[in-house]
Amino acid sequence: MSLLALGTMAGISQTHAQTISSVPQQKQVPGYYQYSLGDYQITALLDGTNYLSKALFKNIPEAEVNQILKKYYVDQAKGIQTSVNAFLVNTGKELILVDSGASSCNGPNFGSIYSNLQASGQKPEQVNTILLTHLHPDHVCGISNNGTANFPNATVYVSQAELDFWMNPKTVEKLPKAKQAGFLATVDKIKKAIAPYQAKNQLKTFKVGDKIHNFDVVSSAGHTPGHFGFSLKSQGQEMVFIGDIVHSHTLQFDRPQTAVDFDVDPKQAVETRLKYFAEYAKSGQTVAAPHLPFPGIGHIYSLDNKSYQWIPVHFKD
Repeated sequence: MSLLALGTMAGISQTHAQTISSVPQQKQVPGYYQYSLGDYQITALLDGTNYLSKALFKNIPEAEVNQILKKYYVDQAKGIQTSVNAFLVNTGKELILVDSGASSCNGPNFGSIYSNLQASGQKPEQVNTILLTHLHPDHVCGISNNGTANFPNATVYVSQAELDFWMNPKTVEKLPKAKQAGFLATVDKIKKAIAPYQAKNQLKTFKVGDKIHNFDVVSSAGHTPGHFGFSLKSQGQEMVFIGDIVHSHTLQFDRPQTAVDFDVDPKQAVETRLKYFAEYAKSGQTVAAPHLPFPGIGHIYSLDNKSYQWIPVHFKD
């Protein structure tokens, strides 16, 4: 081959390398995924993703943590990735939002529920009802922004037990001193989030045994004292919006006895997870989970009723 040809090829290679290296980092498409449940349409909405430290997961040796994460090909450089999801239910007559994301309460990685809901073709003012599994900021902060309701025509529902826990000024006195400042900061975020709805009498409470529209409330205390899930049925199908009974599709499925640092009652949280994992694995309900990989919709499977697997739904047009 001639020197001229070699020089030409080198020039092409160099130009190609420069072109590749100059491609900017692209943003992902809007984070929404639509799923049919009988007569209803469920839209999973992504608020954002973050990373949890391995140290937040309790009652499991570090060597076992590393082994499980390696099995799932988890990149541990930044920590264990977790999603924050919410779910919009279109019944044909109304729009019901289950949880609302973190908005700006948990840092710059979150806050996309509002824009992703609009990208999915819906308008925030069309949302009639908001069901909150509990009041942690990554579930409640998305309902408002700087004192203004993001969903001005919606009635917000939260369990009475949950509201009592966070709003009782004596609760903080029962906590270890190391956790009191964090608790008070959380309470402040909750109060700011719910204030626009309280002002217009659009904040309602529920208790065990209540039914909200077509949703059955499912008591699942432990992560917080008033934590609830919601069961929705249509045409012989059932979806359970499980809230925070699980935070990792790896560690807590292989080792469901593993608590997480922000469980208010770790022992009860583990008991709740074991109870519902066994039930959902046996009965086959579709599960919608705020902290499993987006879209967070799938099934729980077990071969031995000791360890479990998360089986995400298959993509459908």
